[in-house]
Amino acid sequence: MPASSSSTSSSSSHHHHHRARLRSRTAPLLLLVVLAVFVITGLLRSSSRGDLPASARRLVSSRANANANQSVAQRKILLDPSFTPRLPRQSPLSLSLAARNALPPRNAGRFRTLPDGHLKIVLYVHNRPRYLRLVVDSLSRVHGIGEALLIVSHDGYFPEMDKIVQGIDFCQVKQIFAPYSPHLFPDAFPGVTPGDCQSRDNAKEKGCKGDPDQYGNHRSPRIVSLKHHWWWMMNTVWDGLEETMDFDGHILFIEEDHYIFPNAYRNAQLLVDLKPKKCPGCYAINLAPSDVKAKGEGWESLVAEKMGNIGYAFNRTVWRKIHAKAKQFCAFDEYNWDITMWATVYPSFGAPVYSLRGPRRSAAHFGKCGLHQGQGSSNVCVDNGSGAVELEEIDKVPNIKADWPVRIIQRQEGYQAGFKGWGGWGDRRDRDLCLSFAYMYHVKDPSSA
Repeated sequence: MPASSSSTSSSSSHHHHHRARLRSRTAPLLLLVVLAVFVITGLLRSSSRGDLPASARRLVSSRANANANQSVAQRKILLDPSFTPRLPRQSPLSLSLAARNALPPRNAGRFRTLPDGHLKIVLYVHNRPRYLRLVVDSLSRVHGIGEALLIVSHDGYFPEMDKIVQGIDFCQVKQIFAPYSPHLFPDAFPGVTPGDCQSRDNAKEKGCKGDPDQYGNHRSPRIVSLKHHWWWMMNTVWDGLEETMDFDGHILFIEEDHYIFPNAYRNAQLLVDLKPKKCPGCYAINLAPSDVKAKGEGWESLVAEKMGNIGYAFNRTVWRKIHAKAKQFCAFDEYNWDITMWATVYPSFGAPVYSLRGPRRSAAHFGKCGLHQGQGSSNVCVDNGSGAVELEEIDKVPNIKADWPVRIIQRQEGYQAGFKGWGGWGDRRDRDLCLSFAYMYHVKDPSSA
């Protein structure tokens, strides 16, 4: 019994000391947990009062915005429930170029951050290397260009064009290639398919395939690529690229024959900032008048007029409105994207589509060769692009003032609702491919032809 009593007493003492040691170890842990709860609660309260440190606020805000934008960008959009998107079967070249589209921007090591308020710039090109060299040289002289991400969208693959873009070293640059460009399919749609009707062939008499346009002409892959590339590019930039699909700001679009002035980037930023205050009804900003030959009025005022096609920028809200009109865009018998927009899409918005610009241009159209001239041996367009733009000193610095009033040019010249189109876009295969581009980032696994 004494032995049992002694054993019990010893065991009880052992358990007592063990509990004491546990309490001594857990007390600091509990204190840490309580302190952490107080810190988190304080941060949450301060964030609601706006007292969160700026860096933390930016992080929370950027994540919230990214999640919100991502849900918008990735939601399934039904433009026509009865339409099944179909994309052409890709060739090895097409697949290799599509893989390049997923590569990250170059020069990110030199230009590590894209600051708040920066613009993304999309330069869309075909195969005019002399022009592209001039544009790239003009961009290299633009103040603030190192803050931007430059995306170069290629219609087809041309080694010399690729080499020029590879040499850009003044900003982050990303190349994308339209993988369904007719120029990548020499013997299959959307290129020339064996058995396709040519020119004004009668399909029944010749037993060929194709739908003529309103003027009796069959499709020309060289011509339809204009509209296909622009529409593919827009859908890809806004909804398909990791670098832009969550971007809610303005994206500036320029072409390979647009000479960009040194003040263009800063002027564009000023116009973007002023647009909500000065012209809340404006859809976009422009770097030049809608009349491509005009240099601007020289007024001491901002100008709101018809949206032009030289140096235009808009945000995701406007893109959603454009994207919602995909059926109208893709069905209109007109091979030019800009005329299609002026004659069908913009009028469908129900009110004039104004764009805000300065009284002097910050970009200019140059050159004589059309976008796809000079590709065939029989119709070579000779233009060395030497007629670049002469700049005045005022064009080299920001020349837009925040206190200027806005003059509205209500009379909108040029193509408008009611214009029936120049044709070139009558083949139902082109219309279906166009509409498939509108679906490709909103419907999982579109069927492949």
